[in-house]
Amino acid sequence: MEMPRPNPEVLARKQTVVSRLLRVLPQDAVIHDPAETRAYECDALTAYRCPPMLAVLPSSTAEVADVLRICNEEGVPVVPRGSGTSLAGGALPTADCVILGIARMNEVLEVDYDNRFIRVQTGRTNQSVTGAVEEDDFFYAPDPSSQLACAIAGNIAMNSGGAHCLKYGVTTNNLLGVTMVMMDGNVVEIGGAHLDAGGLDLLGVICGSEGQLGVVTEATLRILRKPEGARPVLMGFDDNEVAGQCVSDIIKSGILPVAIEFMDTLCIKACENFAHAGYPDCTALLIVEVEGSEPEIDYQLSKIIEIAKRHNPVELRESQSAEESAKIWLGRKSAFGAMGQMNDYMCLDGTIPVSSLPEVLRRIGELSEDYGLPVGNVFHAGDGNMHPLILFDANKPGDLEKCEAFGADILRLCVDVGGCLTGEHGVGIEKRDLMTHQYDPADLEAQMAVKDVFDPNWLLNPAKVFPLDVSEARRDAQIAAE
Repeated sequence: MEMPRPNPEVLARKQTVVSRLLRVLPQDAVIHDPAETRAYECDALTAYRCPPMLAVLPSSTAEVADVLRICNEEGVPVVPRGSGTSLAGGALPTADCVILGIARMNEVLEVDYDNRFIRVQTGRTNQSVTGAVEEDDFFYAPDPSSQLACAIAGNIAMNSGGAHCLKYGVTTNNLLGVTMVMMDGNVVEIGGAHLDAGGLDLLGVICGSEGQLGVVTEATLRILRKPEGARPVLMGFDDNEVAGQCVSDIIKSGILPVAIEFMDTLCIKACENFAHAGYPDCTALLIVEVEGSEPEIDYQLSKIIEIAKRHNPVELRESQSAEESAKIWLGRKSAFGAMGQMNDYMCLDGTIPVSSLPEVLRRIGELSEDYGLPVGNVFHAGDGNMHPLILFDANKPGDLEKCEAFGADILRLCVDVGGCLTGEHGVGIEKRDLMTHQYDPADLEAQMAVKDVFDPNWLLNPAKVFPLDVSEARRDAQIAAE
């Protein structure tokens, strides 16, 4: 994956930039030793690495504003970084950039149960948001598999979802307001502690913008009352396409589970070896969970099981206890880590219409044979958000390139059946050169025009989202126009 060449003029100003940053930040918040900056050379897309020029760790919105103001004046690119869990290279540095990490900004600022919101600094991890309110029977709905580690800042940047997004939506459906610092250091408030703000939907522009428009330092999030109860059911099938058709039929029935998760043979075995959840030996496994009162759960599951039986499942089993439910979800939530015990892999993220699941699963199987690389499928089947895991050997020459080509074909397939390139991982560097497969030049022009307004010199998160030649030409044109 090509990255832009570092600007020698920026590199030559490194000591000046460091000196200016040390005037506004504590000494331990400015990391400029080359050996120490290597800790920030990649995110969870570890196939690509590039140490930044330096990294900073501010502790407040005011410090973020100072950092951005200095970098803007010095013409230094800035790559915002949450917890570094991006699977699309969303926080990959350039050699002449400043990594702006918000990990030290992790405080709860306000909780309002009457109006059902919590305000936090965005370095706080996803799971710890629920942790702050769960004793009072509330929770924060979006639940990415990396929720133990991923930061709210990254969730907002990529519009993350999770297993329960089928019922509760993704980050944009649970984000009420943000405090954001612009590249010139100005601080703006967008949205607030209410369901919908008047005027332009700027919050909808910010959520999912991948650090291209500003650095979000505080977020007001919707919190909900915990349901009375929840119960999953395991459904095993001997055919991926049959499992996909079962998902489609459940959705068409009008019943709304809180989650429908899919795993195929490779993932089932890997997750069972890790979690010992009692997953059946089958080709495809569905985890379908419903919630509510006990009578409501019984009614919904009876209808779902009735639908499943039409597809001749090899196993159909309801959870019998809270402990069993926890193990079932531990296996699913651990899928990415469990698959890593088998081999190197690249995790994709494309979204398709639910009705296309059988066709897409069949085509992925055919592509796997064509490329000679195994692929494990684990995804949020209820809303068609797929996460194929392509296994390869990083030490084998040519395997990474073959894996990338395979992945690109899968993502093109998602677009071709009426879906899109990403559901929750973002575009980052991984999918930027595929953007022209989904968007025509006029679409890309409209998106870049928005960035022009927020970040006129194109200093925020360079080399992401837009094809590299397009973004570099746009940046040069903007600078020339200044």
